[in-house]
Amino acid sequence: MEPQWNPTSYPQSPSLIFLLMATSYTWILPVTSPQRIPTDPAAAPEYAHSIRLDGDIILGGLFPVHSRGDRGTPCGELKKEKGIHRLEAMMFAIDLINKDPELLPNITLGARILDTCSRDTYALEQSLTFVQALIERDGSDVRCANGDPPIFTKPDKIVGVIGAAASSVSIMVANILRLFKIPQISYASTAPELSDNTRYDFFSRVVPPDSYQAQAMMDIVTAMEWNYVSTLASEGNYGESGVEAFIQISRETGGVCIAQSLKIPREPRPGEFDKIIRRLLETSNARAVIMFANEDDIRRVLDAAKRNNQTGHFLWVGSDSWGSKISPVVGQERVAEGAITILPKRASVDAFDRYFRSRSLSNNRRNVWFAEFWEENFNCKLGMHGKRPGSLKKCTGLEKVGRDSSYEQEGKVQFVMDAVYAMAHALHRMHRELCYGYPGLCPRMANIDGKELLSHIRAVNFNGSASTPVVFNENGDAPGRYDIFQYQNTNRSTAEYRVIGSWTNKLHLRVEAMRWKSGDPSLPPSVCSIPCRTGERKKVVKGVPCCWHCERCEGYHYQVQIQFTCELCPYEMRPDTNRTGCVPIPIIKLEWHSPWAVVPVFISMLGIIATSFVIVTFVRYNDTPIVRASGREMSYVLLTGIFLCYAITFLMIATPDVGVCSFRRIFLGLGMCFSYAALLTKTNRIHRIFEQGKKSVTAPRFISPASQLVITFSLISVQLLGVFVWFAVDPPHTVVDYGEQRTQDPLAARGVLKCDISDLSLICSLGYSILLMVTCTVYAIKTRGVPETFNEAKPIGFTMYTTCIIWLAFIPIFFGTSQSAERMYIQTTTLTISLSLSASVSLGMLYMPKVYIILFHPEQNVPKRKRSFKAIVTAATMSGKLSQKGGDRPNGEVKTELCESMETNKIKTEYY
Repeated sequence: MEPQWNPTSYPQSPSLIFLLMATSYTWILPVTSPQRIPTDPAAAPEYAHSIRLDGDIILGGLFPVHSRGDRGTPCGELKKEKGIHRLEAMMFAIDLINKDPELLPNITLGARILDTCSRDTYALEQSLTFVQALIERDGSDVRCANGDPPIFTKPDKIVGVIGAAASSVSIMVANILRLFKIPQISYASTAPELSDNTRYDFFSRVVPPDSYQAQAMMDIVTAMEWNYVSTLASEGNYGESGVEAFIQISRETGGVCIAQSLKIPREPRPGEFDKIIRRLLETSNARAVIMFANEDDIRRVLDAAKRNNQTGHFLWVGSDSWGSKISPVVGQERVAEGAITILPKRASVDAFDRYFRSRSLSNNRRNVWFAEFWEENFNCKLGMHGKRPGSLKKCTGLEKVGRDSSYEQEGKVQFVMDAVYAMAHALHRMHRELCYGYPGLCPRMANIDGKELLSHIRAVNFNGSASTPVVFNENGDAPGRYDIFQYQNTNRSTAEYRVIGSWTNKLHLRVEAMRWKSGDPSLPPSVCSIPCRTGERKKVVKGVPCCWHCERCEGYHYQVQIQFTCELCPYEMRPDTNRTGCVPIPIIKLEWHSPWAVVPVFISMLGIIATSFVIVTFVRYNDTPIVRASGREMSYVLLTGIFLCYAITFLMIATPDVGVCSFRRIFLGLGMCFSYAALLTKTNRIHRIFEQGKKSVTAPRFISPASQLVITFSLISVQLLGVFVWFAVDPPHTVVDYGEQRTQDPLAARGVLKCDISDLSLICSLGYSILLMVTCTVYAIKTRGVPETFNEAKPIGFTMYTTCIIWLAFIPIFFGTSQSAERMYIQTTTLTISLSLSASVSLGMLYMPKVYIILFHPEQNVPKRKRSFKAIVTAATMSGKLSQKGGDRPNGEVKTELCESMETNKIKTEYY
């Protein structure tokens, strides 16, 4: 019993039910011979577009024998390779199976092969033939013209379908076949959508799905270092699903961005492909174009690129619909040069080549399209009824394929044969299970259950026609195995596809074998933005992670490995020349050979020499009147301070360490303290003497040399006490100051090695000495009325005035340069020179005149008579008289008298 079809048991629309019923009444007239085209016009539509082979088990076949026709016509030109080669491969495989005594013994396979015309809607109409036998016909209301009941031709019962080629056609047909539980094995449909086992549960394929292909193409793009590509898809399940899978993988991996995703309409309008090329050129950096398009659309896209003078611009990456086909690139080899295409791993079937080369008009009458192929292949015309117009030569019928025409086996021949063999192996397993030991078909296989047959299809495992395993996973998909081709121009000025790699779950690409325009082996770019140079960070364009602007890492920032941020170097480091890392900032100090050090050292050496000379002179002439009149003890204290002021220069320039820093703290203010403590004691003594002299003739207290030394060292001890407290609170140590010369240009940045003495600590250290200096200046002003020959009052005054001017100039220079890059040099030089100048003023004004008299005018260095303290004070207070007589008296006489009077404490008058 044939299964009865109840329309109410299937979720079909009324229009589809009507179409099925209407189609079932189309095949009413009997046909006696499938190999002869009926002369009755009413019978012609039945077999004019199909091939029928008798057999015990009938398999359906769907092949794109013709291309899609223009608007209004379903079919166009004949497809020699994709159509004729493939359907001949199915018939050849059936012939081999029928001759094989081990596979389906005593069972003959037949076929019903239909032309899909590369159009899904037309293929759907044609595929209704396969379900015709499962539709119950009711002819009770139908009568012939003479009143007799109609005679129905029993339709062939199709147990399985081989095909279709295009994914859109397979999806359309699969929706019908699953309703009738007819298994389907495709030889070329690769849309990922067909892997959905819940919707296409009766669909299987011997080619891998595009999800594998999309992954392989993504691996190719990644290997080529392209991160900005466009996609182009033919409208339909194949193109759209392939591009969708590619985009999904790109989102998951994150390394490739899609510039544009364009779609080719099913019925493109004039100028549509030129518009597509212009759209692709809007993102000209995205030179790589990922194409999931059918053969016809590929050819028209390449033609549009050629018309728009874009030869060599686009980097085509084609799916298996392009593969290694010649037809898409014929006449436009230059624009297709360098195209990378992918194709399921295959091998040429030599037996099919021998079979197809032997086909002729006389031995291949079962192929109703072979005559049309003959005309197309040999460019001739078969008689008056030939389909090719024009004044072509007449076909002789003696032409031979491969001899009188070019021949190359179509790429999917292997898969067509594998699909037929997979169906045969499933039927063989089913026969062994249901009809074990029974020759031919047993009653249990009279009505083959499609679901049971499907389970056997999914379980097959055999070596196919190219000796590659044929297996299916739980979704009916074949494993992913691809060859990768590139369309290259050879040395013979001809273009051909060359294998440059393979993909089997992993990419194996021979980049060195790739060739581009003009034979250039370097990889062409397809990136949104060029890589940033070292030391530049990527500022990503919002929404397009593959596009960025390059920004230089400025200042003390360097580029980190992730390339999107600039990090700040540690404080003691600066970026290297490439700004890819940090290096220590060079550490500097004031060098002896620096001009900033040479001048202070030179001045200090002159000062030390001069001071030493004065000291030696005073020591040698220690008992002479001038030396004694100067106050020998206080003079040596003052000269010691002057010497220390000169010597501190060497400590300030020496390389800082704990010892140097300790001595700096001690001696920085000590020299000034010695000098101004001695001068303050002297001026204070003079002031007290004259103030006391105004009141009485009694000498003031603490004016003896011993008292003067005690006072002086008491003042100095305050400075030393402060230094020792400083030592206890903050022990001396060195520090590297990176902020002092941290310039805006990191290359000029330096770390300054110095003692840890802040500006405030420095001022505090010098502050006490400055206080002594100011106090001494005040006393110098108070004693300005003393006669100029009396006890050095005037020279001390001039010394203090000049010193104050020096230090008033020092303060703005020192603190005004605190932000300068040369701060260390300027401040050190300023401080040392100021100290040296202060010492030089004191040395020059107080001691050089005395040394001059001692050495060059010894006649003036003689003692004079001594007088009483009262007489001396009285004489000193008589400024007018003293001024008049001062010019006639030897230098230092009054001073000598006063000093000697204090030393002897005698009231009498003596003469030498």
